[in-house]
Amino acid sequence: MRKLNVLEFMSLDGVVQAPGGRKEDPSGGFEYGGWSTPHGDAAEGAAMKKQMSVPADLLLGRKTFQIFENFWPKHGDIWPGAQTATKYVASNTISSSEWKPNVFLNGDIAGKIKTLKGGAGPDLHVWGSANLVQTLLKHDLVDALWLKIFPVVLGKGKKLFAEGTIPVGFKVTESSVNPKGVIIINYERDGAVQTGDM
Repeated sequence: MRKLNVLEFMSLDGVVQAPGGRKEDPSGGFEYGGWSTPHGDAAEGAAMKKQMSVPADLLLGRKTFQIFENFWPKHGDIWPGAQTATKYVASNTISSSEWKPNVFLNGDIAGKIKTLKGGAGPDLHVWGSANLVQTLLKHDLVDALWLKIFPVVLGKGKKLFAEGTIPVGFKVTESSVNPKGVIIINYERDGAVQTGDM
């Protein structure tokens, strides 16, 4: 069975929208695109390189896929794995791309991803793809969260956890803090939510 790992850049208040550039995703009037950029450093870069070196196929929403297909084929030396990975794209509006190998998923996205997880192959990595991640969380399809939490509060924007998220426990498997205050932390599923009294 394949694991599904969600990789996100996130603000302290849970926003994951448009961390990489001003024009990345201005939907909903979001005006803080590129908010993660001032906090990057060698430590964060090393963490990114490590995650990008893990053998995996990519599971992406349409917007993230279109950003990736315009950027990564020109920068294959930085992330060779993105070129050879199968790109599974959740979209009801596009169905083909020159950036291969790719498979387009439409209709019952959650059902198709559940089937995909049950098959053979490398783990699935979801980068960005805020709308797709909501579907994954609502249908209990996420096995791990690999987060980079930035020291900024944005007040608005698409959040990692929204209404409809299935309650689940996680445990920390790896963590560090870079000199600019970015928390780099990986969580894995750890059963049901535990409760107790003080």
